[in-house]
Amino acid sequence: MSIAWLVPLLSVAAFVLLAFAGRRLPGGGAIVSLVAVAAGFGLAVYGFFDLRAADVAVNEGPGPFAVDFVSAGDLSVHLSMVIDSLSITMLVVVTFLSFIIQLYSVGYMRGDPRIHWFFAVVALFTAAMLGLVLANNLIILYVSWELVGLCSYLLIGYWWERPLAREAAKKAFVTTRIGDVGLLIGILVLFKATGSFEIDQIFELLTAGEIPAGTITLAAVLMFLGAMGKSGQFPLHVWLPDAMEGPTPVSALIHAATMVTAGVYLVARMFPLFAASEAAMLVVLTIGTITAIFAAVLALVETDMKRVLAYSTISQLGYMMFALGAGSVTAAMLHLAGHAFFKALLFLGAGAVMHGTHGIVDIDKLGGLRNKMPVTTWTFVIGALSLAGFPLLSGFWSKDMILSTASDGGHWVTFVIGVVTAALTAFYMFRVIFRAFFGKARSDEARNVHRAEPIVAIPLVVLAFFAIVFGWLGSPLIGAPFGDFVFAGHHAAEHGESIWVVVISSAAAILGILAAYSVYQAGKPRAAAIRAAAGGLHTFLARRGYMDVGYQWLIDNVSLGLARFVAVFDRKVVNDAGVDGTGLAVRLSGKGLRRGVTGLLYNYAALMVVGVVILAVAALLGSA
Repeated sequence: MSIAWLVPLLSVAAFVLLAFAGRRLPGGGAIVSLVAVAAGFGLAVYGFFDLRAADVAVNEGPGPFAVDFVSAGDLSVHLSMVIDSLSITMLVVVTFLSFIIQLYSVGYMRGDPRIHWFFAVVALFTAAMLGLVLANNLIILYVSWELVGLCSYLLIGYWWERPLAREAAKKAFVTTRIGDVGLLIGILVLFKATGSFEIDQIFELLTAGEIPAGTITLAAVLMFLGAMGKSGQFPLHVWLPDAMEGPTPVSALIHAATMVTAGVYLVARMFPLFAASEAAMLVVLTIGTITAIFAAVLALVETDMKRVLAYSTISQLGYMMFALGAGSVTAAMLHLAGHAFFKALLFLGAGAVMHGTHGIVDIDKLGGLRNKMPVTTWTFVIGALSLAGFPLLSGFWSKDMILSTASDGGHWVTFVIGVVTAALTAFYMFRVIFRAFFGKARSDEARNVHRAEPIVAIPLVVLAFFAIVFGWLGSPLIGAPFGDFVFAGHHAAEHGESIWVVVISSAAAILGILAAYSVYQAGKPRAAAIRAAAGGLHTFLARRGYMDVGYQWLIDNVSLGLARFVAVFDRKVVNDAGVDGTGLAVRLSGKGLRRGVTGLLYNYAALMVVGVVILAVAALLGSA
C-alpha cells in the first residue's frame, strides 16, 4: 500500500519517454507503455492483497503517502493518496483493461505514422485516471480530472485530418467543461465551509455535523454536475456518441476504464457527502433514471455499431448513477467493474469488424460475418449477453443488484424504468448481432472480410472470460464477496437481491432477445414496417431527440449573440470610450490650454486687465 503512488507514476514516465523519443523506438515504443501499465497492474494486485490483509474500510482515511504540494500562508495542498477498497478496485480494473486495450492497439494501429504519439497519450490518459482514483485531495483530484479531459480531447481528435474527428474532439471538450465548472465551484464551496481540500478531513467535519445542510446539498449537486459531464448523463450526454470518431481502442478505453467511469467513481468516493443530503440523492437518482431510458431508446434506431455501443454506455452509466442515488455503492461499483470488461470486449469486437471490413461499421452494410470471423462473433455475443443481463453472466448479477436496490428503497418508478431499459438493451444489442453477424452479407466489404489476427483476437477471448465470470463476485450464491470487500466487513447496510427481481429482470432480457430475433431474423413484423408505423417518432429518435439542434440554436442565438454584445461593448465602451476617450480628453484639454499659454508678456497683461475689469463689474453689480 505504501508504494501505490508508483502505479500512475510508471505511466507518466512512459508518456515522457514516448513523447520525446517514441518516434525513434521500434513500433513507436508501444512496448514502453505496455510494460509500464503491466507493472502498474502487478503493483495494484499486490496492493489488493495487502489491503485485504489490512481490512481497511472504505473512506476510512488516506494512505501513508502524503507530501506538501503547494503552500501559501496557512493553506497547504497535500499530494495525498487514499488507499481503500474503492481505489484499489479501480486501480486493478483500470490497469488491467488499459493493458489489454493497448495490447490490442499494437495490431489495430500498426502502420499509423503517429503511433508513438498515440501510445504516449494513452499512457498519460491511464496515469491521469489512476491519479484521480488515488487522490485524497480535491485539488489533486481536479487536476487529474482535467488531465483526463485533455487526453480524451487529444485521442478523440487523434485523426485530426478528418473534420468529423476535429469537431467531435471540440464537442467533447466543451461539453464536459460545463460540468467541470460545476465541480470546481463545488470544491470551493466545500473549502469555504471546511477550510480543507482533504477528503478525509471533510468527511470528519461532515460526521461531526459542522457543515450546514444547505452547503452539503449545494456542494454535492455542483460536484454531481461534473460527474454528469464526464459520465455522459442527460442532458450533457451529447458528446459521447460523437466521440466514436477516434480510433476504436480509444473508444474502448474511454468507455471501459477511464473517462466515463470517472464521474461514477467521483460520486462513489464522495458518497458520504451525497448521503447526507436527501435532495442531492434525489437528483442523482432522477438524472440516472432519465439517462438510462433515454439513451436506450436512442440506441434502437442507430445503425452505426460503435454509436449503438456509445448509447449503451450512457444508459449503463445511468444504471450506475441511479444505484448510487438509491443508496448502494456496492451495486454501482460492481456494475462499473463488470461493465468495464464486457464494454471493452464489445468495442474491441466492433474494432475487429472495422479492421476486417476496412472501416465499415454500418450494420445495414454488414451481415454474415459469423462464418469468416467466428472468434469476433461469439465473443461479441458473450459481451452482448452480459450487457443485456442474461442469467448467470457478469452483467446479470450487477444489474439485478441495482434493481433490487431500487425496489428495496421504494423507488418504483426507477425500478420499472430499469426493467424496461434492460429489455431495450437486449433488443438493440441483438439487433446489432443479427444484422451484422447473421444473415447474408450486404456489401462487398462484408463478403470479403478477413478474420482478426491473433494479437487482436486474444484480447477478445480474455475479456469474454471476464464478461462471464466477473459478476459472480457479487452473486449471493457464493456470499457476494465483492460487497464485503468494498465495505471491508461493513456490508450489512447494503441491499441483497430478491428472487422476484431476478425473475423479472431475466424475463426482460430474454424477451428483448426474442423480440430482436422475431424482427431481424424471422421478419415478423418486418423492421421496415415498424419504421414506417413509427413515422415522426422514428425521425425524432434518429435526430437524437433534436438535442444537438437545440444546443446549436442556443450557441448561435444565445451564446454567440451574447458574445457579439460583449465584443461591441468592449470595443465601443471599454476601448473607444474608456481607453481611447481618456487619451482624447487629455489631448483636447491640452490643445485648449495651449491657446492661453503663449509665453508672450502682453497677452498675460491683457488677460490680467480683463480679469480686473470683470471683478470690478461683478463688485459694482453686487453692491447695487
